[in-house]
Amino acid sequence: MRLLFLGDIVGRSGREAVVSLLPRLRQEMALDFVVINGENAAGGFGITAAICDELYDAGADAITLGNHAWDQREALAHVEREDRLIRPRNFPPGTPGRGNGLYEAKNGARVLVINAMGRVFMDAMDDPFASVDEALSDCPLGDVADAALVDFHGEATSEKMAMGHFCDGRASLVVGTHSHIPTADAQILPGGTAYQTDAGMCGDYDSVIGMEKDEPLNRFITKMPRGRFTPALGPATVCGVFVETGAGGLAERVEPLRLGGRLKPARPA
Repeated sequence: MRLLFLGDIVGRSGREAVVSLLPRLRQEMALDFVVINGENAAGGFGITAAICDELYDAGADAITLGNHAWDQREALAHVEREDRLIRPRNFPPGTPGRGNGLYEAKNGARVLVINAMGRVFMDAMDDPFASVDEALSDCPLGDVADAALVDFHGEATSEKMAMGHFCDGRASLVVGTHSHIPTADAQILPGGTAYQTDAGMCGDYDSVIGMEKDEPLNRFITKMPRGRFTPALGPATVCGVFVETGAGGLAERVEPLRLGGRLKPARPA
């Protein structure tokens, strides 16, 4: 089974690049299932129903979120209606929406998608390890699910790596999001789970993690806000992780994907 995960879409530049490239990638790479993190897709902050539809039409099978999940007010209602839109599972009880889902891939296989958010340098959240453990236990890989993907939205690389090892042997892929910088550690862990600390973003890398440079620089230098953060609008690099699974849903191959924009290209053979 062939899975593709695309990192955080940041603003219009990232959206347009993904919408343009994804239909061709699905065909050329014979992809069975595609997950995209869309929490920064609407002007860099949150997501809307219209953007979700645009990404589904381009070939996304599920969309994950993160700490900007509710920046667009309409997302609170849309996440209740749309079961392909997944917010972090370890939000407190009573939060709208769902933190995981079991979906049918193009080849008829069953894919479990889990979204969770880290606690180190992030908002106060419920325990992500207990939450992910519950989801994986309720839908075991190789039994209920043919593949399982965990999007762990976090700041600290140590917490992300710990989550990878925690899920090793029980998930097809554990991939980090949120820091918007692709890491060079794509690997298959000893138990057969593919892992990358951060998938990177789909956005303009002539920026400060996707935002126009002037205001972030001003705030670092003066500690005073002078305006709003706005997404950079230059050519975007589409960043993600490709995984091919074998028997039992464990990974047999993992490779980074980087196409377009400023970063050095990387594409699975």
